[in-house]
Amino acid sequence: MTIGEIFALFANPFASVAAIRDFLELGGQVLVLQFGLALLLWTLIYERLRYYRGGFAALTQAHHARWRQVRPRAARHVRTALICDARLHAEAHLALIRVLVQAAPLIGLLGTVTGMIELFDVIAQTGSGNARAMASGIARATLPTLAGLGIALPGLFFAAALARRARRAVARFADALV
Repeated sequence: MTIGEIFALFANPFASVAAIRDFLELGGQVLVLQFGLALLLWTLIYERLRYYRGGFAALTQAHHARWRQVRPRAARHVRTALICDARLHAEAHLALIRVLVQAAPLIGLLGTVTGMIELFDVIAQTGSGNARAMASGIARATLPTLAGLGIALPGLFFAAALARRARRAVARFADALV
């Protein structure tokens, strides 16, 4: 697929859906599983990005209001509880995002193994002279690995960025509670 064909897919959404369907059929059932994994991963990443833009600020405002009502005698314990609550909310879903990022290449490897088994089955039935059947099996074996890496690499970047953002937000919140 050329760069021009890729840009053409973005220009015509119906062609994009057909191309995705063809790609999933070419890669087999494992690729469908990876598509679901990628959909879940990017939904969680999007949710975290939206939360850091609005939800976390609302939470910290509520915690600041609670902090202003605290008596000095209980201040240390309340401060610790507020910081822990902010950390729990800021780091929600980050562990699941990391697990999905780590699972994507492993599921791709599963697709490679199942594709190679299918390839060996084709070779056993037709012999090694049928290049077209072998090429189809090789494609079915390598596409899930490619998809797994394609999911994991940007996911790894976003997982690290979200974790860094959560740490900084909680640190800023903790510094503001004095």
